[in-house]
Amino acid sequence: MSDFWLLVELGFSHVWDWQGYDHLLFLAALCLPFSPRQWKPLLWLITCFTIGHSLSLILASLEVVEVSSTWIEFLIPVSIAATAVYNMIYAQRVWVRSNRLVMWVTLFFGLVHGFGFAGYFELIRDVEQPLWSSLLFFALGIEAAQIVLGALMLLLSFVMLNVLGRNRRDWVLVVSSVIIGILLPIIIERWP
Repeated sequence: MSDFWLLVELGFSHVWDWQGYDHLLFLAALCLPFSPRQWKPLLWLITCFTIGHSLSLILASLEVVEVSSTWIEFLIPVSIAATAVYNMIYAQRVWVRSNRLVMWVTLFFGLVHGFGFAGYFELIRDVEQPLWSSLLFFALGIEAAQIVLGALMLLLSFVMLNVLGRNRRDWVLVVSSVIIGILLPIIIERWP
């Protein structure tokens, strides 16, 4: 039982690691356009990301797929920037992301981010324990942390739009621009 809580805690802290803020930036970009009444489609996207993240950990742990760390380290900030650019393109819309393409892209971005973490996961997992249980417990921690972050982003958007009276389009454009501004030097630095 202690392994369960340890892995859940490690999954939770993986998302909230300020040194690896890429996870936080991706989820902020993913959640940004949603309003509190759109929590269901957002929850589906968060879960798609977790599934993709977990699939890549499975594929890497079983040595089914080996991906160049150079490309993964480059694609992680690119995936975040792509999400922010997508937000900017569709900022005018009242947001409902029920689009299946967005779900598949989010799943793919989860795969990319998971491959970036696969080496560390192999170090922390208990080889005495079945792989499926380690992954499940770790994924539960990731999902919980992402749901908390999603709820905080929905609350922040609610405050900005409903309490402070900011314009939705401006809110999405400004925050997405800040995210891209943070990522551009990282993308240039990691260019393969």
